Amino acid sequence: MSVDQLSAPLTKEQAYALVDAVMERDDLALTASAHENEETGEWFFEATCESPPDVEAFAELARQTLGGVVDFSVAPIDPEINWVAKSLEGLAPVIAGGFYVYGSHDENSPIPEGLTPMRIDAAQAFGTGHHETTTGCLEAIDALLKVKQPTAMIDVGTGTGVLAIAIAKRIPGKVLATDIDPIAVVTTIENAEQNGVADQIGALEATGLDHPDIVARGPYDLLVANILAGPLTELAPGMANIAQPGATIILSGILNTQADGVIGAYQAAGLTLVDHLKRKDWTTLVLEKR
Repeated sequence: MSVDQLSAPLTKEQAYALVDAVMERDDLALTASAHENEETGEWFFEATCESPPDVEAFAELARQTLGGVVDFSVAPIDPEINWVAKSLEGLAPVIAGGFYVYGSHDENSPIPEGLTPMRIDAAQAFGTGHHETTTGCLEAIDALLKVKQPTAMIDVGTGTGVLAIAIAKRIPGKVLATDIDPIAVVTTIENAEQNGVADQIGALEATGLDHPDIVARGPYDLLVANILAGPLTELAPGMANIAQPGATIILSGILNTQADGVIGAYQAAGLTLVDHLKRKDWTTLVLEKR
């Protein structure tokens, strides 16, 4: 499969808004991201697409989302290079919520005493522990597991499996990890194996929450989802439905400016907000079904 990168310079707010809009569709891009050029301070929207990308569809979505014309540039990506891994391989380990998340390039470095180690390599799936949405979730998981020990757990939109693995490393019991992307399912299985928790994690390709295996394993007393504000809002009734009374729901992938909308959707579904963590531009929410 040949792959192209489509990009455009935007403001930070515009770039994140367009990422959100693109990722709510399954026909435009394999991945989408917003990032800052550290030297110039300029922000960019980038999308990785099967070649050739539908530039006009991107332009129309940009008009609808941003209210103006965006000029996208397209460049081919060398198929012999895993650009996700290449861009992340030099990242330093992350400490969040008592977890120590590192890559294989740091496996010979000593692990700080008292931390729970997780080796998560860059791969063709999201979630190496470096983004504020993941660190927020790890901090929320750490705080929860100090006072509760859930027994029925699900990680929706698992990516690399980092949150499911974090839970499994701390407490016994099985965690169901689901994702719409089959590559994420394979990556989660591989990461669970290298972290010694393969027997605790079941990885499942599923869209939404009505898959028979999701229903059969519920109701859940811990639900985590680090995806995007739009899908999280749509999932609110379903998340409430598969949560048992007293369950904790941890949500992230939410810009601070989007938090009120997500909170409102989950409160309307009968859930109560108990904590609101902010890490730079990003929000992690902790809710309960009371």
